Formats: sequence, structure tokens, C-alpha cells
Amino acid sequence: MKKQYVMQLAVILSVGGILFSCGNKMDKNTGGLEFDSISINQTEHLFADSAKPACNLVIKYTYPVKATDNRLKDSLNSYFVAACFGDKYVGLPTPQVIKQFSENYVADYRKDLEPMYLEDQKKHNDEVTPWYSYYKSIEGHVQHYKGNLLTYRINYNEYTGGAHGMYTTTYLNINLATLRPIKLNDVFVGEYQELLTDLLWNQLMADNKMTTREELEDIGYGSTGDLVATDNFYLEPDGIVFHFNVYEFTPYAMGEVNIKLPYQMMEHILAKDNMIINELKN
Repeated sequence: MKKQYVMQLAVILSVGGILFSCGNKMDKNTGGLEFDSISINQTEHLFADSAKPACNLVIKYTYPVKATDNRLKDSLNSYFVAACFGDKYVGLPTPQVIKQFSENYVADYRKDLEPMYLEDQKKHNDEVTPWYSYYKSIEGHVQHYKGNLLTYRINYNEYTGGAHGMYTTTYLNINLATLRPIKLNDVFVGEYQELLTDLLWNQLMADNKMTTREELEDIGYGSTGDLVATDNFYLEPDGIVFHFNVYEFTPYAMGEVNIKLPYQMMEHILAKDNMIINELKN
């Protein structure tokens, strides 16, 4: 998933927080948000010839269309557009975002692959390898919206040739009272990093019915990177689910990994005054 939206999001949400944080305190669900969605499933062939390989673009995108304060709606739309499609689409109406993104995807596909395809045909007497068929899927969904917490989930899947495609899941947690992203440093206090890593390994052992870290490493955990908690998590009433995409600390064949830690297990490192977690637990 693209990383370039991070700086843009910080600006969007910090400005939005100044504008919005003083209002709508009495709503059951902050902002009174209502959502709509746009879906496309588009296939376009090289040279616009149905006998040739094609790219397939699938988008299922949920976005806010109403709020008690339009500045909240606009800030969230900018946030989600940047995260799903990139900074250059921020500020456009959502239907226009989808239209321009799909047009650019197809144009880039043809520009990049048509010259190579013609060369390949010459070399292999019109027999062309199947990797010319590309695929991209972007799905943005509201996973949770209650009180002051909004969690938005982005599922990204792409194939551009090779042995297999690449897919990721990203969770964006937003404190609607302040209109700011919820990060690890908002949830935990002190020097929590190593303690949290130990808790994650211990829970992973319990989930896999193993007693040592070495047993987990023997089956592939930790083989592609260190197990380190990131801001890619989501909050539940009884705990936090930490999400790890393929290759973060496991090989592709093991898939994505979720590790859920109950709040009781983390009491010694949790921030006691975190409004969002206190709302969820109650």
C-alpha cells in the first residue's frame, strides 16, 4: 500500500481537529456520519483488443456523504482518498476520484506493457506469457463507527506479474472528538515497546499451542523480519488486535497475522486516561 499519504493525513487531520473538536459533543455517534459506496469492476485490454491480455480494476469504496459538520465530512473524505488512491486525488469529488484513478490505471498499464508486448510477440512467434494480465483491487470499508471512534479498513490487492500478487490490510483509527489518528503512543505509556513485543510473542505462542519462541520460529514466524507492533491495529471492547501483513515477520505462504491482546494483559503499559478505550470497555 502506498506510504506517501502519511504527511498529507497529518495536515488534514490536524487542521480538521482545530475546526471540529469543540462541536457535536452530545451526539451518540460523534459527527452523525452517514456513508455511501461506489463500486466498479473494469476490464480493459491491451490495444483495446479483446483477444489480448487485460488489466482488471476492482474498487469498492465507502465514504462519508453526510455529517453534522461538513468540515468533518470533508476532512475524512480527504483522509480516506489519500490513503486509498493517493494525495493527488485529494479535493476532488468522490465519483471524479474513482473515474480519474481508473483512467490513469488503464493508461499506465497500456503505456508500460504495450511496447514490451509487441517485442515479446516478435521473439516468441506470437506466444506471449500470461504475466501481461494485471489486476488491482482497492476496498475501503467502515469497520467500526460508534461514539468517538471510527475505524476504517483498507484491503489492497495487486498483481503485476511474477509468481503471485501482493495484498495488504490497513486499519485507520480516528478519534472523532479531536479528529486525529489514534497511534500506539496514544494507547500506551512509558517505554512500552519491548514489553509489548514480549506480550505479542507470548500470545502468539498461546494461539499456536506452543511453549517457546523457537517453536514459532521453526514454522516461519520471525523469518522475514522482527515482530514489532505498528500503528496497524484496531480496537475492540475487550482488547486490541494487532495486524501484520505478509512479509512483515512471516513469509507469503503464512498469510496475514492477527494477534489479539486483552486489555487486562496490557494494564501495566496502557494509558489510563484514553477516552476511546474507556468508552469501548464501558
